[in-house]
Amino acid sequence: MKHRLTRLTNGLTVATAAMPHMASVSIGVWVGVGSRFETPAQAGAAHFIEHLLFKGTRQRTARQISEEVEGLGGYLNAYTSEDHTCFHAKARADRFPALLEVLMDMFLGSRFASVEIAKERVVIKEERSSYRDQPQHLVQELLNESLWPGHPLGRAIEGTPRSLDGLDRARLREFFRANYVAGNTFIVAAGKLTHAELLRAVAPFAKHFPTGPRPVCEPVSGEKAAQSSAMHRVRLHTKATEQTQLALGVRGVSRHDDRRFPLRLLNALLGECMSSRLFQSLREDRGIAYDVHSSVSSFADCGDLSIYAGVDDDKLEQVLRLITAELRRLTAKTPPASEVRRARDYVIGQFDLALEGTEPRMAWLGEQLIGHGQLIPAALTRERLAAVTPAQVRAVARDLFRSDRLCLALVSPLKTAAHLVPLLQIG
Repeated sequence: MKHRLTRLTNGLTVATAAMPHMASVSIGVWVGVGSRFETPAQAGAAHFIEHLLFKGTRQRTARQISEEVEGLGGYLNAYTSEDHTCFHAKARADRFPALLEVLMDMFLGSRFASVEIAKERVVIKEERSSYRDQPQHLVQELLNESLWPGHPLGRAIEGTPRSLDGLDRARLREFFRANYVAGNTFIVAAGKLTHAELLRAVAPFAKHFPTGPRPVCEPVSGEKAAQSSAMHRVRLHTKATEQTQLALGVRGVSRHDDRRFPLRLLNALLGECMSSRLFQSLREDRGIAYDVHSSVSSFADCGDLSIYAGVDDDKLEQVLRLITAELRRLTAKTPPASEVRRARDYVIGQFDLALEGTEPRMAWLGEQLIGHGQLIPAALTRERLAAVTPAQVRAVARDLFRSDRLCLALVSPLKTAAHLVPLLQIG
């Protein structure tokens, strides 16, 4: 599969994955700005702007935007993360020019109408409330606050009611002008089109992109984060729930750290899939948790690994003991080569399956550009994963799984969690 990349003279980056056997094209406009680029007063601005770009341009109303894309037989969506925002769409390949035109109109011609800002502020507050009503979402938010205290990574992407109230038209437009510039924007497409076709289609719009420097965000200081985290090791939100939702986390490695490859396999054998240690121990062997899994996140300068489980209140201590025992075992003993091989085959297999469609291929290209500034060949990723040894898996476990690094978040009917602190000892 052919991947191509061109950086235009104004800094705008255009990339394609030609998939001539497909009937569709997926396109994304990726911007290297998210919630970690915001000051406390700006908290929620990137997510707010994501909403506003759907609310009307000088040429189209909000309804016309959705009707035009859906009238092509396609769909349009967007999301905001800690370090980027993505507006993405998909349609049949022959409808690609019209699809791109709508996206470009949204990006370059949005009105930021005061009446829409007022309405959308209410919508976002409702969105935030709906997330906080979901214990699985709330417990992750609490864990982030514990892992990154006092840092933008510890704040909710949606912002707070107070910060949202302060985001008026002037502040939102200022944030937009400073961050949504050509050198910080990537137009990525995958499907039945060539790189030359995308370049020709983008050319009429490229000159309208504002120029400016790429934004910078507050870095994470490892020592400061470790000291702060030790003071916020357990966070409890008392709520009348049927289960206790727990999230146990530890700071990990950045997307540029070579340890990310053994960490990826460590996560797979720990809790990513049904054959993982935690799933087998907690669900299959003992039947004390319906949902238990682990996941890894990585950013330019840091990362984290988190473990999630939903358990009955009277099983909480037992579950924590089993989880920490598994972490202790991973630090004390090198995993068998056969187990690491299964984890490797699972991760590489999932990686390959994820790239089969036009939308996941487009997303992979966008993530490469946002995260690395270049297209890293998929074959190189496979090679690095295949080269991971059992000793490297144990080494990264020893680096990460230390008692003073663990943070625990709970959403539970419990009134106190002080008695759980001794259970967070690994050794």
